Amino acid sequence: MKAKITRQAAEMFLNFGFKSITMDDIAQEMGISKKTIYVHFKNKTKLVEAVTFEVFETVCSGIDCICNASQNPIEELFEIKMFVMNYLKNEKSSPHFQLKKYYPKIYESLQKKQFEKMHESVKASITRGVETELFRQSIDVDFISRIYFIGMNGIKDHFIFPEEKYNMKYLMESYLEYHLRAIVTKKGLQVLDKVLSTQIQVNNQS
Repeated sequence: MKAKITRQAAEMFLNFGFKSITMDDIAQEMGISKKTIYVHFKNKTKLVEAVTFEVFETVCSGIDCICNASQNPIEELFEIKMFVMNYLKNEKSSPHFQLKKYYPKIYESLQKKQFEKMHESVKASITRGVETELFRQSIDVDFISRIYFIGMNGIKDHFIFPEEKYNMKYLMESYLEYHLRAIVTKKGLQVLDKVLSTQIQVNNQS
């Protein structure tokens, strides 16, 4: 039952936001009493914490699968972007913003886990790009991976990138292009241009 509650809460939080959904909403959606939820979670904060790290682990697992199967680190980044956007419902309820505002301790803990995971993953990806001559030999791999993390979090700042002006899909695609153009070789640029061309076709069809 605990796992079912976590999955249902995750679905509702990602669709409507951490703030909007109450314990009553979750209980009603599942057809159970609110008391049943409290048997497994002392309060909403504990449920939000469980959901947050469950989603994190699921996303990490999906990213690992993409990295293991990807043809090259350029296509890999766009595949990861698509996976994350689909799983997080295009962040239409701004879960990142709401978690930071209403559950700062959970947000801080998640940030640390995300950095540890992304830093090592991106370093490995960039190193592979350098070895396959898609990325420039002269780049500082550790520095670039840290800058990448800051940028991916920075585009979620609603003050700098207000929702009414920028949607998350545009921000992520634009940031990926910006990031990659800074580190690709001529060989890498050919791969990037091909991926971007495919992205334009997909966007026009959607």
